[in-house]
Amino acid sequence: MEQGNFDTFIVAIIGLIPVILSLSVHEFAHAWSAKQLGDDTATRHGRLTLNPIAHIDPIGTLVLPLLLTMQGLPAFGWAKPVPTDPSRYTRKISMWKGHMIVAAAGPISNLLMAIICLALASFLVHSGYIANTPEAIATFLIRMVIINIALFVFNMLPVAPLDGQSVLAGLLPSAWASGFHNISRRFGWIGLILIIVFAGRILARPVELIFTGLKAIVGLS
Repeated sequence: MEQGNFDTFIVAIIGLIPVILSLSVHEFAHAWSAKQLGDDTATRHGRLTLNPIAHIDPIGTLVLPLLLTMQGLPAFGWAKPVPTDPSRYTRKISMWKGHMIVAAAGPISNLLMAIICLALASFLVHSGYIANTPEAIATFLIRMVIINIALFVFNMLPVAPLDGQSVLAGLLPSAWASGFHNISRRFGWIGLILIIVFAGRILARPVELIFTGLKAIVGLS
């Protein structure tokens, strides 16, 4: 491997760290919320953990993001889905509401991660520590923010198998939720392919708006 390609490979490997961490937090949030609703399926499968090893999908978490990063493209990927059993959810809420809560927990955790990283960046700036902060740390924080916002926006799209599909189903009347769920499961792959193909155009503006809004909230605007 030539030196230039080797350097690109090393940079891409390092760039995987925020992706892996963000996906691990996302899946942990699914497992944690399911546990709170009475379903310990994910716990029994070893998924109620922030340890990335438990959540890594070889292709979706490692190979694909690495190849995209090496080509100078935005990292895209997925982790192993967290197994859940809706029949074990508490009877205090409907199954569709339980689905919605568990599904929404993943994207919400990514939004919280983005806020935390931006808040830390804001602290470094306003405390005067930013001058002494290594560039790698600043780059890491911003990358974490962008990746987590992108994961939030992408996963909240109401297309199966994304979390947004279950969130929308939970917001619909029960009589409509089942029909929407069945249609989305049957034809959602078409929408998902279109979203992936046009991801740049679909995600760029929402990510930019949320990023700008969060910067204003933490005092970085």
